[in-house]
Amino acid sequence: MVNIIVELSKYLMILLMGIYTFSCFSIFAHNYESEQKWILIRQNVLMFLLQLTAYVVMYLKKDDPKILTLYAASAGFLLAVILLYRILYPKVSKLIVNNMCMLLCIGMIMLTRLEEENAIKQLIFAAVGVVIGLVVPVVIRKLDRLKDWGYMYAGAGILALVLVAVLAEVSGGAKLGFTIAGFGIQPSEFVKILFVFFVAANLNRSLEFKNIVITTALAAAHVLILVLSTDLGTALILFVVYLVMLYTATRQPLYVAAGLGGGSVAAVLAYHLFAHIQVRVAAWKDPFATYSDGGYQVAQSLFAIGTGSWFGMGLFQGLPDEIPVADTDFIFAAISEEMGLILSLCLILVCVSCYVMFLNIALALRNQFYKLVALGLGTCYIFQVFLNIGGVTKFIPSTGVTLPLVSYGGSSILSTMIMFGIIQGLYILREDEEENLERKRERELRNGTKRRTTKKKKTTKEPGFEEVPKQRVR
Repeated sequence: MVNIIVELSKYLMILLMGIYTFSCFSIFAHNYESEQKWILIRQNVLMFLLQLTAYVVMYLKKDDPKILTLYAASAGFLLAVILLYRILYPKVSKLIVNNMCMLLCIGMIMLTRLEEENAIKQLIFAAVGVVIGLVVPVVIRKLDRLKDWGYMYAGAGILALVLVAVLAEVSGGAKLGFTIAGFGIQPSEFVKILFVFFVAANLNRSLEFKNIVITTALAAAHVLILVLSTDLGTALILFVVYLVMLYTATRQPLYVAAGLGGGSVAAVLAYHLFAHIQVRVAAWKDPFATYSDGGYQVAQSLFAIGTGSWFGMGLFQGLPDEIPVADTDFIFAAISEEMGLILSLCLILVCVSCYVMFLNIALALRNQFYKLVALGLGTCYIFQVFLNIGGVTKFIPSTGVTLPLVSYGGSSILSTMIMFGIIQGLYILREDEEENLERKRERELRNGTKRRTTKKKKTTKEPGFEEVPKQRVR
């Protein structure tokens, strides 16, 4: 009986996820606020139904009371996030809140399946991240001088990366961070945010060639330190983010071409200098030929995705534990094996929906600094998604980055929650701009009407004509 329930549940979860994903894009076709409101509420219902289905199946398979406790805690947490954002920030983008919660929900389900202790830690990290994320919009609205601290962002970011390069221990072939009281801290996750603010502030201040050279040199320093630490995933993210922001600010294809050329040369040099990179490239070319020498991770990932096929094996029906670092770098493969490739593709589309919202906010903002910040954070987010899933599916060499909000990792989830909090703050600023513009238009309309009325009253009488008194309408 339990096996039948598990088999049926995977189709139900795919259906719920598919409807949710469709609504992420269909909502843009509805112009009325009442229609969008019901779509957003329906998304919440679908998410909680999917979560309930998954945890019931896991409890039936494992018969562990901890799973029910985790379900109650995670469901209460997601409900609290939705309500807090709606109560504290009525102008917030509810679609971004829903997508953030759905990604956290999928991640919690798979982490509970893989390792309950990690799921508990992830829930704690997410709770801390939400608290910080709720404070960030206030900071964005109150601090008007964020655009004046460009070199402070750069200095803090470079200092943090230097400390990691000098003091951190090598883990997985790279220097990533420190371990304090049993918790790993990866400063580069937070440096990504500082980097975006630094580039936005400098490009907002001036687009003169001298300033661009200085900005490029400081951006290159970030990337170079990361390369020396062999944290190639973050280095590549910062490189792409800088090129996108530079082109958006200057509209000069020559800068992008020069950046791509320099990046290509640097990539070739890094390949010849670091054996760690050579192993990953060899594993990408043929993971089965290098199965015992670096290709094991990618090979197991491909096995898992192929085994799960379109509809998945069902929770606790596959072998995601055989995938190395399945809870962090390769969680997408674990999801594909047990929850199906269709649900995994929907997960990608939810991430794309977040990016579309980031771009909409960037395009609507009138302040150039905030526009660049929104664009930079959006590019940082979606490119990290691409690097993670591309490495898992052997589309590109594995870079060791996490899938934001889904993979296990304290620094990763905290930085992503801060990133989403900044985006929400910018969305609220955009709404404030729209309201101020609307009030200005109304004032101009009223003033224009008064002027026209005054001109009519001041018309001169022609000689020989007497003004006829107006009759009072009763």
